[in-house]
Amino acid sequence: MTSYIRLKRVLEHDLKQQEARHGLMDAALHTRVWLQAQPTDRACLFFHGFTAGPYQMERIGQQFYRAGYNVVAPLLPGHGRAGNWGKDNPPPLPTTPEVYQTFALQWLNLVSLLGDRVVVGGLSGGGTLAAWLALEKPAQVDRAVLCAPYLSASSRVIDLFVKKIDTYFAWATAPKSIVDPATAAQAPPLGYSGFTTPALRAVLELGQLCQQRVKQAPIAPTFTISSESDRAVSNFDHQHFFAAALSHQPTSWHVLFNKVLDIPHSMMTAQEGNRYQHLLNVMIQAFVESDLTWAEVEEIAYRMTKNRTFNQVVAELGWQSKASKDMPAMITMVDKWAIAVKRELDGRQLGGRSPRDR
Repeated sequence: MTSYIRLKRVLEHDLKQQEARHGLMDAALHTRVWLQAQPTDRACLFFHGFTAGPYQMERIGQQFYRAGYNVVAPLLPGHGRAGNWGKDNPPPLPTTPEVYQTFALQWLNLVSLLGDRVVVGGLSGGGTLAAWLALEKPAQVDRAVLCAPYLSASSRVIDLFVKKIDTYFAWATAPKSIVDPATAAQAPPLGYSGFTTPALRAVLELGQLCQQRVKQAPIAPTFTISSESDRAVSNFDHQHFFAAALSHQPTSWHVLFNKVLDIPHSMMTAQEGNRYQHLLNVMIQAFVESDLTWAEVEEIAYRMTKNRTFNQVVAELGWQSKASKDMPAMITMVDKWAIAVKRELDGRQLGGRSPRDR
């Protein structure tokens, strides 16, 4: 317990001072920690997106902390540094994937001291890093949550550009400002306004490595979350990643938010455009706290198309202990119609037998 108290102090106080010595653009870019008085059953390690900062994990971090978890959202290497950054003086982002890999392993080992089991997660490039950890350390990672992971861009032309051309790219829109709900005061924009393509190439290479490895390597249970409104990354590759993960790990989930919800790539905060931020966080907690395979999730969804409620279906299947209290919200986002159509077609091919009777 003494070692935990010492580590808690390092994370809550010493680390912040160390980051301050580097000079950060804003206090919101410091590593975020939400730590209980003692080690917990599960601890969470959340990685923010490329050129952004830990502020993206504020809401999800608070939610899991209130649920009794220890949570850490570290500042990614080279991110958040104060400076007059631009085309002639680009921000000091890593240009090789090895920097991110070393960083992720160090934090995984550290967070393993905060809880018996570790949940990793991330947004965009942070989601890529979480996917790599799920493949690199499947026995050490209890669950991995991949929010719009950058496995590839939404266009192959963009991927080719990132791979072959060394240049500076400025975001089309400035980084979002965060509004303090208590004071309604608007803070300065957070994160870098641009980057060099070699910096993005490092994340793309990591994403492509994940796509290759998932086809043949074991992986921790993963929840890949995509949005039809996401114009930054390839949902097609998300679906292929999920299918490959599912072949090794039955507790792998995937949800694609419908375009009508207009959930953007930067889906972790309402300030960055997601009006359904709370729903997203509830879905993530449902995955972490449930013990359902994807086949079981589909079975629940399918039976609900027969005019039965979630509670009725789970009770008749005897799966109450396997489904978290947040599963009813999660199941609303599962495409029940597509599952029902597939089941009916499969049933006809089997001569009327249910797929569960194979």
